[in-house]
Amino acid sequence: MADNNTEEKKGPSKKELKKLAKKAEKDAAKAAAKGAKGGGGQGGKGAPSKSSGAQTQVKKTSPVPTYRLANVPSNGISDACTLKACMASILYSTPLLPGGDTSDSLPFIHGPALLYGDPSSSSSTPDTIAFGGNSIIKALALIDNSKEGTNNITNVVDDWLEFESRELRPALSSGNSKKITKVLTKIDTALEISGGSSVINGGEGTMTVADLAITLSLLHAHSDNGVDILSTASSSIQSYVNLTKNHPAYTSAKKLIKKLLPLPAFDPTNPSLLAASSSIFASAITKVFPSAISLGLEIKAFKCKDIKHGDYQCNIAMPLYQKLKASGSLPEGVNTPQNVAQLIIDAVGDDNPVLCDLVVNGPGFIMSRIKTSYLEGGVNDIIKNGTPTQPKCATSFSEGTKKDEKDVVVVDFSSPNIAKEMHVGHLRSTIIGESVCRILEYTGCNVQRVNHVGDWGTQFGMLIQYLKEEYPDFANGDMPNITDLTVFYKNAKMRFDESPEFKKVSQLNVVKLQAGDAECKLIWQLLCDISRIEFEKVYKRLDITVTECGESFYNDKIAPVIDEFITAGYCTVEEGGAKCVFVPKYKIPLMLQKSDGGYGYDSTDMAAIKYRLDVLDAKQIVYITDFTQGDHFQMVFAAAKKIGWVDDDSHRLDHIGFGTVQGEDGKRFKTRSGDTVRLVDLLDEAVSRMESSLKERMEGKEEKDKRSEEELHETASAMGYGAVKYFDLRRNPTSNYIFSYDRMLDTKGNTAIYLLYAHARLESIITKGKAQHGVDVDTLIKDGKSKIVLDHKSERNLGLHLQFFADSIEETLKDLFPYHICDFVYALSIAASEFVTQCHVLGSPEMESRLLLCRATAITMRQCFELLGIKPVMRI
Repeated sequence: MADNNTEEKKGPSKKELKKLAKKAEKDAAKAAAKGAKGGGGQGGKGAPSKSSGAQTQVKKTSPVPTYRLANVPSNGISDACTLKACMASILYSTPLLPGGDTSDSLPFIHGPALLYGDPSSSSSTPDTIAFGGNSIIKALALIDNSKEGTNNITNVVDDWLEFESRELRPALSSGNSKKITKVLTKIDTALEISGGSSVINGGEGTMTVADLAITLSLLHAHSDNGVDILSTASSSIQSYVNLTKNHPAYTSAKKLIKKLLPLPAFDPTNPSLLAASSSIFASAITKVFPSAISLGLEIKAFKCKDIKHGDYQCNIAMPLYQKLKASGSLPEGVNTPQNVAQLIIDAVGDDNPVLCDLVVNGPGFIMSRIKTSYLEGGVNDIIKNGTPTQPKCATSFSEGTKKDEKDVVVVDFSSPNIAKEMHVGHLRSTIIGESVCRILEYTGCNVQRVNHVGDWGTQFGMLIQYLKEEYPDFANGDMPNITDLTVFYKNAKMRFDESPEFKKVSQLNVVKLQAGDAECKLIWQLLCDISRIEFEKVYKRLDITVTECGESFYNDKIAPVIDEFITAGYCTVEEGGAKCVFVPKYKIPLMLQKSDGGYGYDSTDMAAIKYRLDVLDAKQIVYITDFTQGDHFQMVFAAAKKIGWVDDDSHRLDHIGFGTVQGEDGKRFKTRSGDTVRLVDLLDEAVSRMESSLKERMEGKEEKDKRSEEELHETASAMGYGAVKYFDLRRNPTSNYIFSYDRMLDTKGNTAIYLLYAHARLESIITKGKAQHGVDVDTLIKDGKSKIVLDHKSERNLGLHLQFFADSIEETLKDLFPYHICDFVYALSIAASEFVTQCHVLGSPEMESRLLLCRATAITMRQCFELLGIKPVMRI
């Protein structure tokens, strides 16, 4: 539980820290005075520097005191020592920059250390102010001259810091209940005396460094050890800890840590080309410009927009030059950003395993290519493993990891209404949701697929009454034959609107249903069962897997949620009696209970999110609905955070709001009569058109090339359904789109049909290799006698695109938009088409290598199809 081993060592005394702080201020003043006299960028007074061919005077600006946090561990976000330092830097207004690794210059320090000085200084040994979490936060407080800082370092504060280090942390890490109770009792007593917000008497309203150290230790004991210490602690301690957890500086500190993390070293097991190229550039940059990491610059590579100029580029030369020039720290002979870029290129060298052909472009952009040998290694791994190499985000769980040990992610999608057939409006949620589930499952998550059907509400009163009147013998066992739910619902609604008596009885049915009336509940169950049969027709066609957990499931869970908000003091009773919760940034509240005592969407969704977080133990929840519900879900998320259900450190809440499916007229897609299009009809039409297209292509072919009616229909179904899915998934879900059978079934362009043909073409070449040339790809793979060689430019281009797979998955996980995968597989298919066009495969001297390259591409395409929910076709 200790922050770091170094924190157990005795750091500088309070007196020594004050001396160091004063020395830092004096050094800054001297540097400022020296800088005011001016000086050349090369160290000589007024020394000129060439830039773009013109003689310019390099002006040296006055350096600002720079504080850096060195030796931040790679798990910095979960390291309490690092978190203490970052939160203190924000509380006491002392910015921190990365300090790199001091293992060579300061070998006696093994953990985070606070450094001071000019990061571009030539001095090999930086000034160390403090090391160890408590010493660092004391130093940062002393550097700050405001009341928040220096004035709250007292002997009492020192005593509490000693308690945190010598008693609290050892007790928490021991897991010994007696020791834990003893230290918590001491904190409880101090909070009672001081008023609850600080252990320091008189510290009410101010977070002292002692409070910072103690609360962060308690937070880390709760999260790191898996011991639920906070839930068993007193309410005063829980409130005390929440003051820190809910403080804006806590969230800001988490973000700051990410900026201070050490630059990742090259990892040959990571298939990400972006990570590989970034690590090579970072190593070179810090080698030739050690201060670069402490200048607040982003050191990473970027994928070139136009691969004609390069594969990856690094853009740091210009901003790095400007920073070094401003501080007068440019190395000898460096006069332009291009000089900086060239030094980086020289440092990369030819012996690195990833990059080659590095050149300076324009004002200092470094363009590079991925070495062919590196690409060959990645492509051969696809053949060896029979699947694309999973990105690092997907390898955190080993194959032996149990499902219940993985992070639970709830995906709420599809969600049709009972007693209504699924229509085109449900298309996007269903398709996008299925793909999101597959992507998250691929990356190692335990995905709970939830169908939040609308199976509760006032509309059931009229449906129950209409069924009673239309099927009077229902009570005698004469089961109604409802074949068209849409017509049934419309007729019931019409009767409800036209007949006051029918309306009144319907409203009474709602009350009876909620009270558990046997007859009403039987009819309600019947309507649910009929609806499920209709829903399943759609899900079977689209290969959708989802578990129903409708609104009715949460009905008995709403009241306890309301009580919890009332107890917490977050629920207000508005005029008329409605119980509401206001959240930041929104003027309209969430209504947990209506003025008539009823429940609405707000009530159900708050109960649902509570259940998913607490009972399902979800670490991430994804809602997929139309964009108009965006504000509603943001308010639900805000309320969950307000009540304390959601922890920003360990939870992620997403709402994917999609646009509207439109007709050719730009309005909502409907039938010619103006009715909403039934989803089953829409899907069947896509298959019918695809089947007609395939039959036309078969006309005139030899008998051996023709397909049976059964095979033809199966192929048409895979392609038709796939076309509908891909036409939706290939675009940003937030945008509207015009539904067009002609465009989605086109064999050219960015369509599923084009991709499926491209895949089938590769498999056809592989089949012909065996049939016509006796080269069996499966045997080659089994024997391991042949390897893929990327000699031709089209071979190399295809190999490069195959290696983009890992980065496309990483990019998708940021926003959960499947179009990133669509973009990848479309670009891959174009590269494959170029390859088989420009490179003779069958009968060529390189046939074995090229057939294997076809197989590697087909394998990768099939993986993408799987993630998108599209069934691959092996031959067309």
